[in-house]
Amino acid sequence: MSGDPADLANLRDIVLPESAPWWPLAPGAWIVLAGLLAALLVASIHAYRRHKANAYRREAVRELAALTDMRGVLPILKRAAITAYGREQVASLSGTAFLDFLDRTGGTTAFTAGPARLLPDLTFASRGTIPATDLTTAVADAGRWLRIHRAREG
Repeated sequence: MSGDPADLANLRDIVLPESAPWWPLAPGAWIVLAGLLAALLVASIHAYRRHKANAYRREAVRELAALTDMRGVLPILKRAAITAYGREQVASLSGTAFLDFLDRTGGTTAFTAGPARLLPDLTFASRGTIPATDLTTAVADAGRWLRIHRAREG
């Protein structure tokens, strides 16, 4: 070895440090994991509550799909509306007032201006007095309202 620090004889192999171990985790990683776990828990609780709160909606859509007598459309809508908005607000509504309510809560005009306006007439009329295409459209509008209406919060 020479005394010259620039001499190539003084070169040594590069010594790499050991790789950082995966375990135990650093404190910051524990904090991130705890935050992710808490967010997952909150999201799961929210999804469960939403699923449970919409059980009436799924049941009404199922009933509407299985309906054989079209006179049952309005009672299904009425039960769903009472569940979603409360008896105090919906139970006294009938006829045009109920159709206005459906339009207002569904963000549509299908119940007051479309073929669905004929739904109250089905209670007392026979099926043959209402055109089949209008009947199909009215049932489709009822199904759409069941899927998209926004229930009151609380």
